[in-house]
Parts: sequence; structure tokens; C-alpha cells
Amino acid sequence: MNEEMFRKLRNDIREGLNVTSTVDNRELLTYIERTTFERESLRYLTAQEKLELVKRLFDSFRGLDILQPLVDNPAITEIMINSHRDIFIEEEGQIRRLPLAFESASRLEDIIQSVVSGVNRVVNESSPIVDARLKDGSRVNIVLPPVALKGPAMTIRKFPESPMTMDDLVRRDALSPEAAELLQILVAAKYNIFISGGTGSGKTTFLNALSQFIPPQERVITIEDSAELQIVTVPNLVSLETRNVNTEGKGEITIRDLIRSSLRMRPNRIVVGEVRGAECLDMLQAMNTGHDGSLSTGHSNSSRDMVSRLETMVLSGADLPIAVVRQQIGSAIDIFVHLSRLRDRTRRVLEISEVAGLKDGEVLLNPLYEFQETGEHSGRVQGGLMPTGNPLLHTDKLRMSGIHAYPLSHLRAPARNEVAVD
Repeated sequence: MNEEMFRKLRNDIREGLNVTSTVDNRELLTYIERTTFERESLRYLTAQEKLELVKRLFDSFRGLDILQPLVDNPAITEIMINSHRDIFIEEEGQIRRLPLAFESASRLEDIIQSVVSGVNRVVNESSPIVDARLKDGSRVNIVLPPVALKGPAMTIRKFPESPMTMDDLVRRDALSPEAAELLQILVAAKYNIFISGGTGSGKTTFLNALSQFIPPQERVITIEDSAELQIVTVPNLVSLETRNVNTEGKGEITIRDLIRSSLRMRPNRIVVGEVRGAECLDMLQAMNTGHDGSLSTGHSNSSRDMVSRLETMVLSGADLPIAVVRQQIGSAIDIFVHLSRLRDRTRRVLEISEVAGLKDGEVLLNPLYEFQETGEHSGRVQGGLMPTGNPLLHTDKLRMSGIHAYPLSHLRAPARNEVAVD
């Protein structure tokens, strides 16, 4: 069936049944099935083709139209709609263009409005950028004209139904078993851990995996722009999400507001999905005021670069001397974990560094693990996360948590002939 015939059939169904929110899904599906199976012009289709047509018609009314099969496909990790005619996907690390298109820019905009209204957000010409999420938790970013020059643009970042565990990441060679064991101990001992990396490096996935090491008896508050975290091992969990301004320019609730409110909710730990601006100071102050074991993420090119970016973020919202800002960072964050997406499109942990303190007014990092590349085979980067040989300097939280069997041998740097090759 060509697109013109499909649109005519959909228009006939729309005219034959008042397809509004007052019609429930069962009634709509029944009407679509009856129309499809009884229409003479569709007799040449097989039963399977008719069933697929019924699903597509239903999706066009209540789902995401041509995007719904892409969202339902677990192998697809990202859907990129550059305009109503340009649709790309990422599948198994490869990006390719699809021979799909919306019938018009206005049809794509209808889908966009359906998505944002489902999470009580607003996007229009006066407020053309918004972050939202789908019912399955997928992250959505939307940009409308006049900012988007080619028409409405939407990017959907999908997440697995079940969050990856640290064991899953070890099996994928994202990090070594020894490094994973160290992180498990540090989370249990309430070290404040900050995850850095570029776009698509797997920060949220890694944050989910780390959160599974949080003891189940603790109370955790998560704070995000768009709720993405899947913390499934902590029963006493409160998930908070920001809110954009309404059509009157009022009602905005920021990350900063939520961090301040969370401090009055008796949390053991605070998990901030991502810090981007002035809220960084509030996060650091929370980590410095008895909320040990807190976790967060941010964009950077390295652990050292993340320190500089945190300084910039704090200074964007507060008039403080740089020495005071660095003191805040040095006393609040214990561990940096840096992730990257390598040239073979695999996501790896490149650095695990301890914040050693301040030296000559600078935040001093103590690298514990670093990724060592050993070559390339069949297009895949070879190498692994290796200990630097540096000891963990600050072990007070280990002692306070009663952890005495810390495997210091894991941090011993191997001899040259011991370097593992994948």
C-alpha cells in the first residue's frame, strides 16, 4: 500500500469515527480492524499485512505514527528526526537513514505536541526547546522553528527495559572486574562519585549501574530534568523532575529548586542526573553537608576537564573567589569516573581518579585506573582499564563504614608483561 492510499484510509477512519480522547483504545482498534478487513480495495493484502496495517493505523492515532515501530524495536538505541522527511536511527552503534517520512511538518508537530502534553510540558514558537520523555522512559529533546531551520526536530534516546548492571558493563569490557569491585566498595562506603563524559558516552547507564550498589535500607532522592534513572534496588526512593515555565511564563521549577527542597526530605543520598549550570553549587553544598554517597554526572572530555567545568558552573551562579570554589569541589567530590565513546563506537571507562585535595590552589587528582590501549583488531580497539599503582589516599570513609577488607592489591600496577590484551 502506497502512502497516498494509507492517508486516504486513515482519513476515512477519522471521518467514520470521532477519533478523540473520548473514544477508548479498544473501540478505536475494533473500528480500524473492521474497516481494514471489510474494505474491498484491500482484499489483495494477506492477513499478516492487514494486521500490520491495523497496527500502523492505530499508531497513527494513538501512538507515534511511523516512529512507533522504531520505539518498539529494542535494537534501536537512538531515533533522530531532523525534519519530517529526514529520519535517522542508531542500531548496534551504526547510524543510518531510513526510507521513512511524515506526510507533512504539521503531522510531525502533532506528534511532538502529543509527547510534550503527556508529561505536562509546553513547546511552541515562543518556547521552542524542551526536554521530555516517552511513557517507556525514553528521553526526548525537541526543537521547533524558528530555532530549527528545517522544521520540527526531535531526538529520542532509548534505554533498555531493564537497566544494565555493573556485571553487564564488565562483560561488555566497559571496565575491569577489579575496577567494578572497587566502585562497589566506594559506593557502599558513601564516597561521593561524579561521572563525566561526552554525549552518548553512557553516563546515565553507568549511573544506573552504580546506584545498584546503594544499600536498600537507605533513602534516596533523584533529581533530573527529564526522569531517566531506573533505580530498582532501593525501595525508599523519591524521584523529582523539573518543570518548565507555563504559557504565562510562570511556574518553573529548576534543578536548583529541587536540590534545595530535597535537603528537607531526609535523604541519605542525593542523585542529580546531570549538572549543567548554577545548580552545581547547591549539589556541592549538599555533598558537603552530610549527604555522603551522592552521585551525579556532567559533560566533559576528561576528569581534569570536569573539574574546570564544575568551577565554571559554580561561578556562573555565584560571585565567589576561585579558591573557595576549588575548596568546595575538593571537599565535596571524592571520586571522578570518566567515560568515553571510542572510535570503534564502544563505550569504555577511561579514568577512575580520586580527589586528593588541593595543591598550590588547584584541585589535585590521584589517578587510580587508566585505560591503556594496546592496538586494534578487526576494527575494535584493544586494551583495558589498568591500575596506575597509586594507592587510595583517603580511606576514612572505608573505616567509618566498617569496610576493612578493601582489596588494595587491585590498585597495584602490573609489570609491563602483565598488561592484559583483550
